[in-house]
Amino acid sequence: MQFKEKTICKNYVYKGKILSLRKDDVILPNGQPAIREMVEHSGGSAIYCEVDGKILLVKQYRYPYEKEIWEIPAGKLNIGESPEQTAIRELEEEGGIVAERVEKMFDVYPTPAYTNEVIRIYRAVGLTKSKQRLDDDEFLHSQWIDKEQVVKMIYDGEINDSKTIIAVLSSMK
Repeated sequence: MQFKEKTICKNYVYKGKILSLRKDDVILPNGQPAIREMVEHSGGSAIYCEVDGKILLVKQYRYPYEKEIWEIPAGKLNIGESPEQTAIRELEEEGGIVAERVEKMFDVYPTPAYTNEVIRIYRAVGLTKSKQRLDDDEFLHSQWIDKEQVVKMIYDGEINDSKTIIAVLSSMK
């Protein structure tokens, strides 16, 4: 038995510049009708950057959680931009570092129950110091932190961001 659901009608409730909200009519694998609420998102890229045992993290206020959060640099894909270009752009914007190239680590589905967002995680290679270039509405602090300390922050619950946890712990293999 296949578990695919068939979309009958996509009903947009809201269309915004970052996300759209749908309330779709679907048919379940058993033939019964159902409703699926979904957030459409263009996706994003994140970039893991480590030099001499230190990891680049950014700390920024995240409105949904009403607090500052430690993360690896990341951002949403712009129209016409590849995920690799997004990762390189975000590293320079948020961290003031230019990567010669990036290597793919993972694709992550942050919340598969209600969004189609995919975060692509890359590793930065060939680094050159540049200048931080924050967006007008972006306020954050970047910092190089010893890898051992970052791991401790994860296990102590100071870092809760899933993409950051995945990138850091997978770099330890």
